[in-house]
Amino acid sequence: MTALWRAFRLIWSSSPWAMWRGAGAAVLVLAMGAGLLGLSGWFITATGLAGIAGIGIAFDVFRPSAGVRMLALGRAGARYAERLLTHDATLRALSKLRVALLKRLELWPIERLRHLRGAAALTRITADVDALDGLALRVALPILAGGITHLGAFAMLWWLTSLPVAAVIALGYGIGGWLVILRVGFAGFGPSARAEGHTQNLRRDVIGLFRGQRAVILQGRLPARITALTEEETALREAEAALDRIDRRAGLWMNLIVTFVAGAAMLVAGWQFQTGVFDAALAAIGIFVALALGETLMPLRRGMAELGRMHGAAQRIFGEEEQAPAQETRIAPRPVGGLEISDLQLMRPDGSRVLVEGLDLAVVPGEMVALRGASGIGKSTLLDAVARTGSHWRGQITLAGTELANWPEQEMRRVMTMVPQRAALVGGTVRENLALADPDLTDEAAWAALEAVHLAEVVRPRGGLEMVLSEGGGGLSGGEARRLVLARAILRKPAILLLDEPTEGLDDALAVNVLNGLRRALPTSAILAASHRQAELDAADRLVDLEKYIPDITY
Repeated sequence: MTALWRAFRLIWSSSPWAMWRGAGAAVLVLAMGAGLLGLSGWFITATGLAGIAGIGIAFDVFRPSAGVRMLALGRAGARYAERLLTHDATLRALSKLRVALLKRLELWPIERLRHLRGAAALTRITADVDALDGLALRVALPILAGGITHLGAFAMLWWLTSLPVAAVIALGYGIGGWLVILRVGFAGFGPSARAEGHTQNLRRDVIGLFRGQRAVILQGRLPARITALTEEETALREAEAALDRIDRRAGLWMNLIVTFVAGAAMLVAGWQFQTGVFDAALAAIGIFVALALGETLMPLRRGMAELGRMHGAAQRIFGEEEQAPAQETRIAPRPVGGLEISDLQLMRPDGSRVLVEGLDLAVVPGEMVALRGASGIGKSTLLDAVARTGSHWRGQITLAGTELANWPEQEMRRVMTMVPQRAALVGGTVRENLALADPDLTDEAAWAALEAVHLAEVVRPRGGLEMVLSEGGGGLSGGEARRLVLARAILRKPAILLLDEPTEGLDDALAVNVLNGLRRALPTSAILAASHRQAELDAADRLVDLEKYIPDITY
């Protein structure tokens, strides 16, 4: 439960004053409910006794009735305030939780982030945050408000009636009520976790089917996929049905607990009345307050049943220990020269095989070196190693004579830029996408970068820098999106530029023009490119064939 506790602490600490206000309003609702029923019970009983005694005309009915009206109206107002304040507090907390989650993702290594897929990751994150919504509203606040209300009721009943009446009510709810609540939590843990898992699987599979329906139909897999979806939905319904059964049984047991506590209070109050400790009207207060306190248990039923879903969400968000960033070795500012690689060994990400061994390579400022070789030989892995985004390598890599590991992260990113195969664009304008490279971007610099990659003539008639792109750069073709990413790299003015298949999606003539424009825009940059097409190889000053560095394998 450590992850769940961490989630609760984050939610509560994100806006503690708002949480305490919400808890105060919840306590006020429960206290006024108990007070309303207790006062009403006393008023009805006292009025009846006064009538039987023949002194009804002398009985003051105005102040008790005013108290009943005040509590009734006050309870309605407190309920509104409780809904308003608790939801406000929860929304504040969830906004902080989303920020905390995104900050946590920043700590992930790039290798791990690359396995995220936008839609699936967003669906997962949204579902986890929604699940933790109930941690405050359905679990934490009701438990806190219920506990405070029971303590207050115990003190008031002890003062107004007697210790035995207050004690039997407190023990009845404290033992029986919490046993039922804990039982609900344990029984619902598995079904709620399964229901959440099936919900996410169903959502993911349906989205996948919609996106890939043409391929599924052509491969004749549509009936099988529909069958799998049906089975997933059936499993989801079974898990939800189990949760509903647990919820209904919990409601039954809670009603029995309320009945038992009220009955026990009646017996103790009757005994105290017979022994002359207090009169019948005061005896009624304990009975009706016992009934009213049942309201403190009912809101917890569904929240405790959903505890497994909340725990799973908290485990995904907080389950792994955050690794503190390693202390960076500061280096004195120096001119940044080229890139040097010595005795480099590259391995597959799973560590099962050595791809390249004994590679020595130098790229000087103003030079473009192209890496060539068959697919899977390690071109992208080499670029990841140089960019310090991959860990599956051994050897020495230096920038301007200083080992790569000794460069502080921010300084290294300032002098090095990488354009991977799956470079991303964001929803927004062309200007906003370019401004990711330079927050102080000017129109002149933006148009110069677009001219360099031959994209200005495409963008200008469609709104220019204010052309709006949808998510992922929608509105541009694959080749146009690729050129926009290259324009963004130009604006970084890097000393070292790493390119992974930079002209993918472009015809040969345009690829040559784009590469020439790129080199004119960055005349002093050392460029290392992973290439497979002839246009990229022709644009390079030097070629490095990685197949020469494939290690000999002896079987």
